[in-house]
Formats: sequence, structure tokens, C-alpha cells
Amino acid sequence: MIRLHHVPESRSMRALWLLHELGVPFELRVWPFDKSLRSEDYLALNPAGRVPALEIGGERLWESGAITEVLCERFPESGLGRAPTDPERAQWLIWVHFSETISQHAAALTQQHIALYDDTMRSPVVMKIEAKRLEKCYAAVEAQLQGRDYLLEGGFSAADISVGQAIYMARHFARIDPFAALSAWYARITSRPGFVASRPNEAQQKLYQKAFYPPLETEKGA
Repeated sequence: MIRLHHVPESRSMRALWLLHELGVPFELRVWPFDKSLRSEDYLALNPAGRVPALEIGGERLWESGAITEVLCERFPESGLGRAPTDPERAQWLIWVHFSETISQHAAALTQQHIALYDDTMRSPVVMKIEAKRLEKCYAAVEAQLQGRDYLLEGGFSAADISVGQAIYMARHFARIDPFAALSAWYARITSRPGFVASRPNEAQQKLYQKAFYPPLETEKGA
């Protein structure tokens, strides 16, 4: 039995997309983006009070990078992972975990724009700095994609899922349009049925209510 604990449009979307790509049966428990993640029931699944949490084979896993590695090792026939002996293993690991670098900057901006409910609590300086950091991350992905369709020569993998989901969050705060290779790759991977299935449905509350959140001072001048 596999059960994923998920908040729509959060990091757990990474695990949800991967599960859809793996094509394995699983149950989905959707949680709201609120204090229920600090409840005793949920802390028994993830002591940090965050998503994702994954129940699999009697184990309780947390941290999206670890979940990605475990799932790809459990289902190697999918081809979404890279075995320790594979020449692409090191690059696969780098990109799977680089997604968390992108997500940290996106999370800081999510806090600034969404979690903080009053303009006096927000920092235009933090917003600008974090958006520029996202653009530097985009540049790293852009460079890796030169001359290839996916992050690795061997083709689509969980590295594309991990980084792609992180950019799904980040693009709400820093535009990807100036990065041609990244934009083409993002369009390619987000057309996959696995990504489409991982997006929130109409009954689920979205984390992001806007397609793009400009810096605070731009909002005031709009």
C-alpha cells in the first residue's frame, strides 16, 4: 500500500507527479495548508509538520528528495531513476536535489506574498532578492538544457519531475520567458499526463490564486 499525504501546489506535488508517472496504485490524502499539519496525527507521519509524507510498505517517509530516490529504487523498471552504477547517477542526484534549492527561494516568496497577510509584514527587499536568486537558478537549468530535450542525455527522468515541479512554484514569482531552452523544456514536461494529473482539481483549494505575483512596490503602483 502506498499513501501520499499532500497539499495542492506544494512540494508534495513532486511526489504526486512521480507516482502518476510510475503508474503504480496509491491512495491520496489531501491536507489543507493550515495548522492541521501540526496535529499529532500528522506529526506522526512527518515530525517537521510539512508535506510530503509517504506511507509505503509499512514505512513512513518524508523529505521529497528521499521519497524520489526510494520510489525510483522500488520501481526501477520505470526508467525514471538512475542506478548507482549508471554513468548518469551523479548528475541525476544533483538535479533531483537542486530542485530543493529552487523550492527554498520559491517558499520564501510564497511566505512573503501569500502567508503574510498584511503589506506591513512583507519586505520588498526580500521579494527582489529571492526573485533574482530564482533567475540564477533558471540560468543553471538553461545551461544544462543546451542541446538536449531533458536534463539528462538518457531522457526524461525524476530529475525533470523534481526540477519541473520546483519551477512550477517559482514561476509565480520570477518569469521563465527570458530563458528559451528552459521554457521549451517546461512546456514539454508539463504536457505530460502525469503532470496534468498532479495539478489541483476544482474541488481542491489552490495555494496560488494568481498566475504571477509582482514585487510589493509594483503591486502598489499598479
